[in-house]
Amino acid sequence: MRILIDADGCPVTGIATEIAKEYHAEVIIFCDTSHIFDYDNVKVITVGKGADSADFALVNNIKENDLVITQDYGLSAMALSKKGIVLNQNGLIINDMNIDTLLATRHISKKARMSGKHLKGPAKRTQQQNIIFEKALRGILDENFNSTRQL
Repeated sequence: MRILIDADGCPVTGIATEIAKEYHAEVIIFCDTSHIFDYDNVKVITVGKGADSADFALVNNIKENDLVITQDYGLSAMALSKKGIVLNQNGLIINDMNIDTLLATRHISKKARMSGKHLKGPAKRTQQQNIIFEKALRGILDENFNSTRQL
């Protein structure tokens, strides 16, 4: 299992890379030229700016059972179609049971914005959200790496 991170606007990239080290998991970060990442033992794939350019680079690199960390539901759907495991920044495991609802909600929100409605943005990120994300990530890695983690 590799960990592929959609790092454009991802608030948990640092947390994910630190935890991945404990499991000796390969991490690949995908971003556009607006971002610079420098983590030890992490591959960074930087693509040109453009709508969803990092997302498409990530999708083209997914292998079955790779873990994809993203807050983008469109990317999540594509990752699921390639048999990836998807986790969002808040610790939600996105799967075939919830992706349709998430995509429908995204579509409704987009329609509302296009009609001139001003939707409330996300609240400021909390430490509790980081804790929930970390717990979910460790759960996935524990399942896939069993006891190979060195303490």
